[in-house]
Amino acid sequence: MPGRPGMTSQRLRPLVAGTLICALALAASAATAGAQTYGFATLQPGTLNHTTASAIAKVLKEKAGLNVLVQPTAGDQVIVPMIARDEAEIGISNAMEVHDGLAKGFKDLRIIAAAHALRVGFFVRKDGDIRTVADLKGKRVPYGFSAMRALEPTVRAILATAGLTEKDIKPVLVPNVIRSADDFVSGAADAFYFAFGAPKVREVDATVGGIRMTEINEQGMPSARKIERWGYLTEVNPGPVFVGVEKPMKIYSFDNLLFTSAKTSDDFVYKMLDTLLNNKDELVAVQPVLREFSAPFAYKQYEVGYHPGAVKYFNEHNVAPKALD
Repeated sequence: MPGRPGMTSQRLRPLVAGTLICALALAASAATAGAQTYGFATLQPGTLNHTTASAIAKVLKEKAGLNVLVQPTAGDQVIVPMIARDEAEIGISNAMEVHDGLAKGFKDLRIIAAAHALRVGFFVRKDGDIRTVADLKGKRVPYGFSAMRALEPTVRAILATAGLTEKDIKPVLVPNVIRSADDFVSGAADAFYFAFGAPKVREVDATVGGIRMTEINEQGMPSARKIERWGYLTEVNPGPVFVGVEKPMKIYSFDNLLFTSAKTSDDFVYKMLDTLLNNKDELVAVQPVLREFSAPFAYKQYEVGYHPGAVKYFNEHNVAPKALD
């Protein structure tokens, strides 16, 4: 048998076998690494956040080869602890929920980026007589949001713009926004609270024969900010995304954040941001509200710190953190 001088076939066999075992082990290791799955905790199907998470997961898989699995949950009160405990690599939630998590002791929370503004409010029937937030006085209004606790202050803030409190409405206790919409459709509530752009809003609009967004009083925002500091107003116009908007109007808004744990690798966060910002068109094709997603929009002055991988990306692209409006 050919080989090194003096080496018998019996001596060659163990060496060949050992080489094959090493090669197989390396191949298995590479396959395992390539097949790593990253969890993305979000809300239920039908919500704006689920659509956003689906768009991001699709782009990360197709453009960066990252296997991101969308994981629907009952609400933000589940998502924030999941991320803080490193049970999923990415989460999406509003600024209030993430800061509430920090206040509760989840010190490892880190922001990746502000994804887009959440524009929210109370939708009512288009053929009804409720047109403004003030008109909700004495009406059955969703309240509580036990699975999305940070939403209750935004509800109180919106009511405050009209000089109303929970004592001026008939609270309909709900765990989340999906239940809010379902109670409205069933006739158990006179309004429902939701974000623009969510599939559920279109579903309700088609089911009840048309909805409208209640108009907010801009002069009441100082009162609103005493309740919820992260809220602000943005102006919107009638259009496909803004179901229920009949004329240009101001809408109560706050940022939707992509966040992670301090334990998540810098390389993953950097690659995630780089991929998303370089493939914005693909994101928008699935989730239109991501039109405003950009590096300057993504980097804001929040009390929760940004992940080092994100800070590296923004620094390399000469983007400084922006103060909230």
